[in-house]
Amino acid sequence: MARVALSTVLREWGRIGLVGFGGPPAHIALLRELVVDRRGWLTAREFEDANAACQLLPGPASTQLCIYCARRAAGTTGALVGGLAFILPGLLLTLAIAAVALQDDPPAWVAGIGAGAAAAVVAVVVQAAVALARASLAERAASPLLRAIAYFLAGAVATVLVGPLVIVVLLACGLLELAWRTRRGGAAALHAWPAAVVLAAAAELPALAWTALKVGGLAYGGGFVIVPLMQGDALANDWLTESQFANAVAYGQVTPGPVTHTIALIGWAAAGPVGALLASLIAFAPSFAFVLLGGDRFDGLRTRRGPRAFLDGAGPAAVGAILGAAVVLAGALGPAWQWVVLAAAALALALGRSPLQALLGGASAGLLAALAGLALP
Repeated sequence: MARVALSTVLREWGRIGLVGFGGPPAHIALLRELVVDRRGWLTAREFEDANAACQLLPGPASTQLCIYCARRAAGTTGALVGGLAFILPGLLLTLAIAAVALQDDPPAWVAGIGAGAAAAVVAVVVQAAVALARASLAERAASPLLRAIAYFLAGAVATVLVGPLVIVVLLACGLLELAWRTRRGGAAALHAWPAAVVLAAAAELPALAWTALKVGGLAYGGGFVIVPLMQGDALANDWLTESQFANAVAYGQVTPGPVTHTIALIGWAAAGPVGALLASLIAFAPSFAFVLLGGDRFDGLRTRRGPRAFLDGAGPAAVGAILGAAVVLAGALGPAWQWVVLAAAALALALGRSPLQALLGGASAGLLAALAGLALP
């Protein structure tokens, strides 16, 4: 373990939190450049193994990787400092956006920016689902491929039809694949107990805390999985309308740092600034716990059959849930100009533009639409 000054961790991880636009791929690239290429605090193999292990954990993988690398550089205190330095810049910007955009009567230009970005984010979410599906299905042989397709469809249908219960479907798919791999009902039942206990305990949690816990502790398959996990709860509890939720997802995508910041917007809508801070605390706490309590076991995690089998079931279902979320987000679009923005964003992505560019283009179009007096959703 390297011995790096906390001031260095604060500066370097804070920089990534400030300039880390573009989601997990950008975060991982910036972190690797820092800890492997420029500073040499981890070897390339150590970094790749840690990244693979984080992908097997629920919650925001790039956040967990940031915390892990900070722990390797400066111990437990370094993990806390580095993790917070990475999270806080984007969180503060998200809170500022929430204060303006979630007013009872936000300015028309703000609503226009949100509506334009919300149209573009549908294309971004579809692109993410397609890319993840290709990567996931390409790794499987013929028989597992058929099961993976079934899990994918289950996640997609569940998101559209039973939004708040999609987490149950994700867990069920993971447990089914685990049971299939072990071919021993007793072993599968033992693995099912933790999920059953979590779900039973969650039934006693306040709604906002449960939503945040799902986002931070039960989200399998990458950052975009948080969209379907939040969607059903936000609409069922009347925290946001469909169009407001689509705007919130878009705002969460254009801020730096982890996409998990979107939960702060949901929390603000549910219970104001206190709700935003509480939801963020609950959502990010599991990432710190996973790394601080289990970081020493990361090397072996990726080779264990149980976690790998569970993720081979829950992962495709989570990808399907992302695609289902795109369907619901598209259903929130109203005026014709939003569909034009969606088509333009899809074309931009197909031509190789980045998701951030597509989102900023959509936001600009929405601003122009608001200034021109066009109808807003």
